[in-house]
Formats: sequence, C-alpha cells, structure tokens
Amino acid sequence: MKPCFYGPEPHPVTSKFDGRSRVIIERVSPEIDGGRYPVKRVEGELVHVEADIYTDGADMLSALVRYRRSGARKWLSSPMEPVENDRWSGSFRAGEPGMMEYFVEAWVDHFATWKRGLRKKVDAGQDVSVDLEIGALMVRQASSRAEGGDAARLQELGSVIVAAGAEPSAVEAAESSELHELMQRYVDKAHMTQYDLQLSLQVDPAIAGFSTWYELFPRSWSCEPGQHGTFAECSRMLPRLGKMGFDVLYLPPIHPIGLTKRKGRNNALQASPDDPGSCWAIGSPDGGHTAIHPELGTLDDFRKFVRAAESEGMQVALDIAFQCSPDHPWVREHPNWFVWRPDGTVQFAENPPKRYEDILPINFESEEWEELWTALRDVFLFWIAEGVRVFRVDNPHTKSFRFWDWALAEIRAQHPDTVFLAEAFTRPKVMARLAKGGYSQSYTYFTWRNTKHELQEYLAELTATELREFMRPNFWPNTPDILHEELQNNGRPMFLIRLVLAATLSSNYGMYGPAYELCEHLPVMEGKEEYLDSEKYEIKAWDMDRPGNIRAEITAINRIRRQHPALQQTADITFLRVDAAGGHEHDKLMAYVKKNEDASSIVLTVVNIDPHAAHEGWLRFPLEQFGLSHDHRFRVEDQLSGATYDWTGEWNYVALHPAGMPAHIFSVHLHP
Repeated sequence: MKPCFYGPEPHPVTSKFDGRSRVIIERVSPEIDGGRYPVKRVEGELVHVEADIYTDGADMLSALVRYRRSGARKWLSSPMEPVENDRWSGSFRAGEPGMMEYFVEAWVDHFATWKRGLRKKVDAGQDVSVDLEIGALMVRQASSRAEGGDAARLQELGSVIVAAGAEPSAVEAAESSELHELMQRYVDKAHMTQYDLQLSLQVDPAIAGFSTWYELFPRSWSCEPGQHGTFAECSRMLPRLGKMGFDVLYLPPIHPIGLTKRKGRNNALQASPDDPGSCWAIGSPDGGHTAIHPELGTLDDFRKFVRAAESEGMQVALDIAFQCSPDHPWVREHPNWFVWRPDGTVQFAENPPKRYEDILPINFESEEWEELWTALRDVFLFWIAEGVRVFRVDNPHTKSFRFWDWALAEIRAQHPDTVFLAEAFTRPKVMARLAKGGYSQSYTYFTWRNTKHELQEYLAELTATELREFMRPNFWPNTPDILHEELQNNGRPMFLIRLVLAATLSSNYGMYGPAYELCEHLPVMEGKEEYLDSEKYEIKAWDMDRPGNIRAEITAINRIRRQHPALQQTADITFLRVDAAGGHEHDKLMAYVKKNEDASSIVLTVVNIDPHAAHEGWLRFPLEQFGLSHDHRFRVEDQLSGATYDWTGEWNYVALHPAGMPAHIFSVHLHP
C-alpha cells in the first residue's frame, strides 16, 4: 500500500452546538499534545482519567468517561466522581492490544440537584409537596426514555412519590438507591457537554509493560570454540536462560555481513580473513534485511529456534537496523535510496571526525521515499510472518519521525501484539517524540545515572511527569556498546548494585548477558566505554561457569520480579528517607517502595550504592501512606536472603555490606 500518512492528528468530537449546554470540561488527563498522540497502557491495565468539570451556579453535575475499541460502534461508559476543587476522576480498563478511544462527557444533573434541595427543605421543616410533584415529573420523563421493565418501574416510583404527598415515604422513595441508579441509567442528555476531542489509547501486550531481556550473539555459541555458531548450537542456551527468568531473548542483526571495508577486531580498520565483521554492517551478495547469515543456518533453522525459545517461556527479539553495508543488494537495486558524492562514491556513515566506512546510511529525503518507506515496513512484516513479535530498533532517532509514525501505525493495524524498543541514546525531546510516535519501550539514561540524587531525580522525571503516560523505560546497565566506568572500576559488587537497581526501579530491564553475568569490566582503553575485545567484531567463547559470575543473583532477582506484582510496574514508586548517624540524609543508602494497584503486593528495596564500604542507617517507612498509625507493627521479609524482621513504627534500622549482597528486597506485610 502506498504511504499516505503524514503524522497523527487529534480527533474532534463532532456534535452540534447547543447554547443550553452549560457544563465546562477542561484539562482532561491523560492527554498528549492536545490529543495528537496516544496515551499508552498494557492490556488489562486501569486507565485513570481526570478533568476539570464545572458549571455556572450551584447545580449538581454528573460525568462519564466514554470509551471503546477503535472502530467499534458501541461506546462503553464509566462514572466519574468529584475529587476536589472541581476536579473529577474516573477509570476504565484497557482491553486487548490495539487502539482505543475515550472522551469525557458531563451534564447538569437536575434530578440530583432536586434531591439535594428536597433534603434541605425537609430538614428545615418546609412544605415540599410541590417539590415532590416536580421530582415525580422528572421520574416519569425518564420512564419515557427507559426500556422494558425499567420503564414500568420508573412509572411506579413516580406514582409513589406523588401519591404519598408530603409523607416521609415519598421522600424515602425519592432518595432510594434504586431510583438513583435508574435515573442515572436514563438521564436526559439533551444538554450534555462532550469534551472537544476523542483521545487515543495505544494498548500494548503485557510484555510491553513487564519484560526481562537478555542479549546474546548467536554466532558465539558454537560447540567448537572459535568457530561460527549456528542457531541449532545456540539453542542449548535456551533452557538455561529460561530457568534464569528471562522472557525476551534479543539477538543482534542475524543477516549477511558485508565484506567491503569490513571492520576487524576492536574496530580495526583492516580485517583479517577470519574476522566475522560487525553484524550491524548488513548486506552482502547473500542478501539483506530479510536474509539470514549463511553460517547461522537457514530460515527454517531460525523458525525452529523461535519455537524452541517459546517453549522455554521466551520471545525472540530481533534487531532492526536500517543501514546497509556497501555490498547490500539495495545499493545496486535502489541507488536513489542512498546519498552519492560528487566523485561518484556512495556516502558512508560518519560523525566527524569518526568514519564508519562499512555502513551506509539510508537517505530519507530520497525522491523515491514512498517505495523506500514501503520496503522498510515490509522488513518488519517479513519477520512477523516468521513468528517474531518483539523488535529492538537500532538508532531510530537517525531516521524520519514521520516514517516511524506511519510504519508503526501500519504494522500495529495488522499486528497489534507487536512490541518495539527504541535504542535511542539521544536528546530528551527526541526520545520522547519517538515514544509518542508509537514505540512501546525506550532505552534511557539509566546507565549514566549513578548517585542517589541522580537516580531519584531521573525516576521522578520518568514517573511524575507527562512522560509516564507514553514513554516506558527499559533499564540496561550495559550494552555491547556501553561499559560504564562504574562497572570498569568497582568490581563484582557494582555489577550487583546496578542489577538490583535496574530490575527493581523499572519493570522492564535488560542486559548484554554473557558479559554482565561474568562481570566483564575491561575497556578497550582508559576513558572509553567500549569493551576490550568487543563481541561486536569477533566471535567469543564464553565460559559461563567462570568463578565470580552472578548467575545465581540474576536468577533470584528475576524470580522475585515474577512473584511480586509491585515490581511489574514502574510508575508507582516512592523514595524513602534514610538517615545516617547525626540525622542527615544518607547519600549511600537508597530506599524506595513500590506497590501494585490494590496494594496487595508491597515491595521495599534498600540498596547500598557504595561498592567499597558497609553502611547503616535509619529508614522511614511511610505508614501514613497506607492509613496506619506511626507506631504500627509490621513485618518485612528479605526475598534475597529469606530473613524476616519485625518492625515497629516509621523508623527502622538497616545495614548493608557490599561484600555480600548489597541490597534488601523486602516484601512488606502490613498486617502479619
């Protein structure tokens, strides 16, 4: 299909203007950029909607959230209730993956206003006979809008109100819960106000909101060390990773690799004959983005690998990198998709003074942009047809935003269960725009947030601002490109610290697996974040049982995440005060509590972020947040060690040493 989508637009509610509609609806939330972009939730998640709703005078109001699956004929509704200062709140549950729509409507509730006035007059001892006739008339009018038995029952209740005159039974009938429910069901909506916009909701599969990623290069898992591995050989890793609790297995590009300007070990400009090259230099005479590297196996081998991963509880995520080696078939077949220099050579990727001559960027200003867009979209559709539903997209911020708006919408329209992770370590506004445009998850700055203040400030940005409505963070302590100096210089304890932080601060987290499990910490040179002997440029032979590995700790933390729903969401987090001796706030002990929707799961995490020294302090647990007194007794159980502690009151003692496990992950039992 020819691309015809140039960016999202808000959808106005089309209703005829009626000057008798007196209610004002403003500041609806969540609403992204005036309704231009969808809010995001996962299937089954509660969607909280708020709005400022008011009218002239003192009449009482009623309001609803209306919602439906996009394209459905019938609107569903959920009541809204006043909170304070004319702010109203309501909610509904996200349905199956796909797009939904919602808006707010409100009206002057004349019946509720009448009931309030009736009660005041009765309490004052005033004659209410005429008032009862007015109420009975409203009830009879509602009966004309009702259906079946409800119509007859409303007629009956209206008659009761009139027949009883000013007797208490008339007032009792008027104030009954049955009549209230019927009048709400058959309200007169002639003068209703609807919010100006129908807002969009992108409903993603559950794995978009809670996932645990493991990245590996399948070529490094040959049964013969030093040889190029295959999918079949890599399959032996799957049961192990499943037992460790990972549910997404992310593979870097699996396509043929170019020979022209191929990179050697440690990113050397000259490759030796046996160097495999960077798998991000995609394309050779063997094919491009829909082909498989011949040494990995066949397409059928890949299908078997995907099915084997699924049998271990994992989805395979593919890396989609829209760039080409000079040997990619597209360079010959579609030269206008690339930039050509005056000397007749094709423009390679560069970030002056750095040159990446083994990679060609795609020209999104090509005159043939429509054919280009379609071809790129079809890469996703090809792999979806082969059973892939999760994609990690390489450097999406270097491609057209409008392309992503169109492509992701096109793909989701056919396959709403797809998940897209944006690998965009770039400027905040650019990262946010990619998320608005449809990406399910986003890499973040977590890797570079290391002090207590930095981490708390960053989590506040992600969870207490508009970002929480559309940008889902995925925390990675390392990647094949990034070995932060904190991991280079601070030993095994720092790997455990960053693991706990990533896995408990964010519901989505991942790791470049073998290197992280084994605490690989040597950089290519001092001051660089690249790994020495990077797997990006060579085939490794990993000894996963090497002493000092943290496999057991990773497995335990992933188990805790699966068992405790509080850790399966990111936004509901409260950072707690921890005091050091002398009463000042501790800068090395960090504590935070998370809870699920109904507070049936409460998890308190305490981390010593100093990898070199033990620290102790006094932690203040917010009992008042749970409606409990300041001297309440409760129990916490460390899910890592199994130790149980009975605590009394808000302030309790904690101590952690980096030589062991530098963290507590407590399940909190407020009523043991």
